[in-house]
Amino acid sequence: MSGGNGHGLTLAEKVLARAAGVDRVVPGEIVEGNVDLAMMHEQGAQTVAPFHQMGAEKVWDPDRVVIAIDHWVPASTEGAAVLHRILRKFAAETNLPHFYDVGQHGICHQILAENGWVVPGDLAVGTDSHTNMLGAMGALATGIGPTEMAAVLALGRLWLKVPPTIQVRVHGSMGRGVTAKDLVLRVLGEIRTDGATYKSIEFTGPAIAALSMPERFTICNMTTEMGAKCGMVAPDQTTFDYLAPIAKHAMHPLRPDADARYERVLEIDLDGMPPMVACPFSPDNVRPLPDVAREHIKVDQVFLGSCTNARIEDLREGAALMKGHRVAKGVRFIVTPASTAIYDQCLKEGIIETFTEAGAVFTNSSCSACFGGNMGILAPDEVCASSSNRNFPGRMGAKEARIYLMSPVATVAAAIRGEVVDHRELL
Repeated sequence: MSGGNGHGLTLAEKVLARAAGVDRVVPGEIVEGNVDLAMMHEQGAQTVAPFHQMGAEKVWDPDRVVIAIDHWVPASTEGAAVLHRILRKFAAETNLPHFYDVGQHGICHQILAENGWVVPGDLAVGTDSHTNMLGAMGALATGIGPTEMAAVLALGRLWLKVPPTIQVRVHGSMGRGVTAKDLVLRVLGEIRTDGATYKSIEFTGPAIAALSMPERFTICNMTTEMGAKCGMVAPDQTTFDYLAPIAKHAMHPLRPDADARYERVLEIDLDGMPPMVACPFSPDNVRPLPDVAREHIKVDQVFLGSCTNARIEDLREGAALMKGHRVAKGVRFIVTPASTAIYDQCLKEGIIETFTEAGAVFTNSSCSACFGGNMGILAPDEVCASSSNRNFPGRMGAKEARIYLMSPVATVAAAIRGEVVDHRELL
């Protein structure tokens, strides 16, 4: 179905028009936008040299820059230690106060989300492809490269091409055991990994309005796997209630026009939809979980973590299923909260104890096994059930390893049974 033929603006166009200080923008146009927030993690170490090569000495606004160490925490290689040192030195030299170092760390996107660094109407950029996640705030949030970031740090501005928008309209309601992860996997199966390249994906409809902020983070996060420039949900009362106690700067809430022009409209009906799973070797190789479960695929490792699905709600749900069960013999179960704050909450609620008593290992917060960096690398031909976002060859270690992407609660069921299973059997 093609989009509306109106002359109104989509949410992405509204935010870019605001950032550029103009009334309207059109897809394909190049605009120069004022950046509201810049975020760097370890890859940000590669911005330091170009920043100095440009002749820059000061960061445009130290209060609008956040650095979060998250990939190798604590440093697990000499190379990682060097990256950390470069960032610490740069932050000290340029007086950047918002540095989330080891001990108060977390996955960068979660740090931004739980500390209110991105608010409605913002143009936010980060040195990580999953920066899309923050579009759940009604912001345009996107990943950029190190040299682009160097320019942003110096000038506070960035050239961007205005993306066309795909609208995803979601109605119906999620059945028992069906989650936001299943919804975004379903959308990925439809749009594919290259179907939204340099486009905005705008989620709307009654089912989206009913989602919590953590659920919205999950769906916006995985627009990255569709090739999207950004994934967005228009701000509403849920957004404002979430941000009210934590917002770091003024909000500029924007909504798409009723007559906005969309490149394509995708309708998704949740009624009767089963849980989904992305099978090797692509996030868009999506099948209904009950069908895959019938194949009795044995797992060697289970990972409950990542910026997609390791918030307190995910871990609570997983721990509730884990109670009274044990991790199956021969299975390694790694649980990694998305931030130190979530770790602390797990400690208070007895969630860590629930997992470790069942035979899981509960790690400090980091990107961890998700990117094959540390704490859970897969050997050739091993199989992993994961709540993360990517299952391309080599993503979590050996390129021959096979990764199945699913919801947090489905990963727990896989850990208990030792194979990919429809978790609704255990609920």
